[in-house]
Amino acid sequence: MAQLVTDDGVAIVYDDLGPRDGVPIVLCHGLAAAGEQLEADAHYFAGLGYRVLVPDLRGHGRSGKPAPLSAAGFSIPRMAADLVAMLDDAGVDPVHWVGNSLGGILALELLPRQPARFRTLATFGTAYRLSLPRWGARFIPLGYALFGPRLIAGMTAWGTTRAPSARPLIEKLVARFDPQVGRCVAENLSNYDLIANAVAATLPILMLRGGRDAQVNAALGPTLKAMQGRPNFALVEVPEGGHCANLDATEVWRTELLKFWRRH
Repeated sequence: MAQLVTDDGVAIVYDDLGPRDGVPIVLCHGLAAAGEQLEADAHYFAGLGYRVLVPDLRGHGRSGKPAPLSAAGFSIPRMAADLVAMLDDAGVDPVHWVGNSLGGILALELLPRQPARFRTLATFGTAYRLSLPRWGARFIPLGYALFGPRLIAGMTAWGTTRAPSARPLIEKLVARFDPQVGRCVAENLSNYDLIANAVAATLPILMLRGGRDAQVNAALGPTLKAMQGRPNFALVEVPEGGHCANLDATEVWRTELLKFWRRH
């Protein structure tokens, strides 16, 4: 485990696994999760000789959060800057970046600003553009208050995956998540458009589309319209994958990533 303090005073914790001279990978989780979501995968890839960095985003897992809490403290550029600080702290460049949902959004934010940081980008559960009412973010703390963390965690796990083996970890992560952090992050995620960043990028980009990730798939139309046919973009279907495809379609997810990295 490693830790750094950002320029606005937030402690960011990340795991650094595998040989120091291995090809570096970043595995970055999404909203309401933590690096623990990708822990088994990190050990798997480290065992193959890769150097694997797994952050806990600010306000998630073991990392700290700014005080007072505000949407500005969890903006997409702010959270992306934390990850640049992690790469600097670890002394790695460039990396194969794998982002789930928010973890992919943050990479898309960095593409035009820090292109030399990337070897490749792979996303799963990530729409490159989203437009939702900003007020919807208020329902995150309201739901926790009305139903309690355990019930919210259980409902989220059932809605995220059909795999019984994956649900306990999702429940654990969601139950311990701070819903006020969720509100702050969700306010920033309600309306963003990073398609132009992906279109302008020249690095290899892979989208792993989970067949059971209904909500994100419903929002992918503009992304796919802009990206399909581009020579550096590949779309791979993961039919049994939900929003966290690494947990419920693990073998396919890992195999497709390894094929992608080895091609590039």
